[in-house]
Amino acid sequence: MSNRYADSPDPGHYNHTHRALLQAFLSQSVMTFDELKPVIAEILIAHEPDREILVNDITQQTVTSMVQTINAHVNALDYEIRSTRNQNNRNLTYALVNGTSDPLTQIATSFTPDEIAYIKRLLDFMFETNNTKIREVMAVKGLKAVQLAKAPPRNRQSQAAGDGDGDEESMATQAGPVIKSVLPNDAEKVLSQLVVQGFFDRSHAGYYSLAPRALMELRTYLKETYNEPPGDEDEDDEPVTRIRDCEGCREIVTVGLRCDNKECGVRWHDHCAMQYFRNQQGSRRRCPKCKAEWEGETYVGEKADQAGGRRRTTNGQSSMIDEDDE
Repeated sequence: MSNRYADSPDPGHYNHTHRALLQAFLSQSVMTFDELKPVIAEILIAHEPDREILVNDITQQTVTSMVQTINAHVNALDYEIRSTRNQNNRNLTYALVNGTSDPLTQIATSFTPDEIAYIKRLLDFMFETNNTKIREVMAVKGLKAVQLAKAPPRNRQSQAAGDGDGDEESMATQAGPVIKSVLPNDAEKVLSQLVVQGFFDRSHAGYYSLAPRALMELRTYLKETYNEPPGDEDEDDEPVTRIRDCEGCREIVTVGLRCDNKECGVRWHDHCAMQYFRNQQGSRRRCPKCKAEWEGETYVGEKADQAGGRRRTTNGQSSMIDEDDE
């Protein structure tokens, strides 16, 4: 039959179908396109019970139209339904995200202040400690994630402030709030909750990394927090760019490929690189920026944690290169 639901009902007019879809996102904040199709089909059937509507009648255009109408009504509340492709399986994923200027506050209702500080330590490890010029892993192994539950000791400056003269209230103000460690069992619960809420992914190898929802919601936060502009005083102080976009889709890359030239800033998602280099063979495959030969075997993500994340083939056998030894 003809698909009269290729477009959202009453495009641009906010009605009960949009309210129902928004309620679905409030109940389950992250859904793939395939998960959305039966949800929208049920909503439209309830809206027009005399019409026959099949799951396959729900198209990308249907979803886009409904999402745009919802966003026009919720943007004023700092909420938005965004979409992105999963970096691992290319599934189109939608999420209701909080557009507030401090995105970590969105999970404050689910976690204690000490647990929020623990989550911040996880992010710092992913995007500072485990994200270097040699290895851009941007993930953390399960055991290390639990170890990060222990809060670092207060810095010496804070301790010195507490040793000086003055009343207790003044010293507490100077020293700042005391961040306590999280118990290992509680850390595991936090990690599980972050996975359930769609903020973290956990791979078969036991690595935690940011899920599509977190990448959509924290995009600005990640760049402002972990990318460092050049210093104002020292002209030779070069910027530090830890969070980079894909050359193809312009979305953040935490899983994918990088140029073999460590000084080059080109990053790709696997699929985007495949599309770009599709018609280029052998030595004709060149980095679009630095023009170095493109081998496509230097990784971003947990693969980069395997002895430098670069694979070479010798006498027909594949092995990993430790780039620290090159």
